[in-house]
Amino acid sequence: MAGVVERRSIDVVPDEERHGSAVSQFTLWLGANLQITAVITGALAVVFGANAFWSLIGLLLGNLLGGAVMALHSAQGPRLGLPQMITSRAQFGVRGAVVPLALVIVMYIGFFASGSVLAGQAVGELTHLGETPGIVLFAAVTAVAAAVGYRLIHTLGKIAGLVCALAFVYLGIRLLQRTDLGTLLADHRFALPVFLLAVSLSASWQLAFGPYVADYSRYLPRHTSARATFWWTLSGSVLGSQWSMTFGALAAAAAPAAFVGHEVSYIVGLGGAGLIASLLYFVIALGKLTINILNTYGGFMSLVTSVSGFRGQRTLTPRARSAYIAGIMVAGTAVALLGKDSFLTSFKDFLLFLLTFFTPWSAVNLVDYYLISKERYDIPALSDPAGRYGAWNVRALTVYVLGVLAQLPFLATHFYTGPLVAPLGGADISWLVGLAVPAVLYWLTARRDTARTAGTAAPTAPTAPQEDRNPAGSGG
Repeated sequence: MAGVVERRSIDVVPDEERHGSAVSQFTLWLGANLQITAVITGALAVVFGANAFWSLIGLLLGNLLGGAVMALHSAQGPRLGLPQMITSRAQFGVRGAVVPLALVIVMYIGFFASGSVLAGQAVGELTHLGETPGIVLFAAVTAVAAAVGYRLIHTLGKIAGLVCALAFVYLGIRLLQRTDLGTLLADHRFALPVFLLAVSLSASWQLAFGPYVADYSRYLPRHTSARATFWWTLSGSVLGSQWSMTFGALAAAAAPAAFVGHEVSYIVGLGGAGLIASLLYFVIALGKLTINILNTYGGFMSLVTSVSGFRGQRTLTPRARSAYIAGIMVAGTAVALLGKDSFLTSFKDFLLFLLTFFTPWSAVNLVDYYLISKERYDIPALSDPAGRYGAWNVRALTVYVLGVLAQLPFLATHFYTGPLVAPLGGADISWLVGLAVPAVLYWLTARRDTARTAGTAAPTAPTAPQEDRNPAGSGG
């Protein structure tokens, strides 16, 4: 076990511990997206008013747009050898990065909770323990797997991708045996507000991966092509999510009363009874296990990054690592148990809420990395509050806040609707504003800041200490 458990956390991965190929990003993100929460995200487009035909087009457009942003973050991993959110220190300052990090941690806990609700139902049925024990058991298994780290995460991604793909082929056939596809897609009436809702739902799904996607590409060799990393990540994530969301949209259109609020039981009932039902409960739990491990691992990385910005800590003991992961698990499980009875509406609002806060972060991070810093960061300075990037970058934080505020007039959620939503026919275009406004503002304000970028070189990884020269022990 010692040769499998990952020892790296937010420190740079040395070149001698790098391994794998960009294809690993396809298998990981395919497996992470072939799962029931993505199914429900696709169903939400139909539940909230869009017909199946335009829902599928809107979901595809959102997956492609949001997936492209997400894959640009993934391409940073091999180049820097660092987890995603620690690079935010180059924009917001070593301590200022705690602002988006705090919101990222909330995201991980929320996704952990939503995944645990659905997987808990499956585990409860599979073990005959009931929903609440199922949620707790699933959460505990997730935490143990996240503690093992990078290598196990990629292995589970490959297994889940294959198993869940076979299950979705079977379920798709069963769904089409019960309903006529032509009838489901016959309604072509177009309504802009609900079409844009479908786009926003899938875009937010993809953008929410942005804060941790490079965590799973950082062990790739430095010479790995950025273009290959981008395309393999994009194709795996878009294929998996669109496949799941298409199934969800069609299921919600075919049997709205049977599907909505009973998603797990409907899918299992669609497949059959007896052994088939047990296998489908297992597939649902396996799909959610893959993504929930990503959420737990990402939450752990973000929490360590937040704390280390103030303590200067770069490495962790195994005990500290376990404590961080346990904290994420406990918080996520508590939210799951408290919110399991109002899941569907809460999850839709949660996705749109996330989009409001993560599109400005993505815009600032990508503009800085690709246009301002030209893919070159001063790695030691990312841990030095007195260094090149400073402790707090007020300019970047101001741009980030303005990016969030600029979206509010265009935002439409259950608990808040902006004043410009009605003139647009109820359409929510806040995420487009959240990408464009901070991207332009940050480029205008940071492009002349030569103090941050002058003299930076392509990042070089440190040599691993003798006791760490074990590629198997690094994860992967």
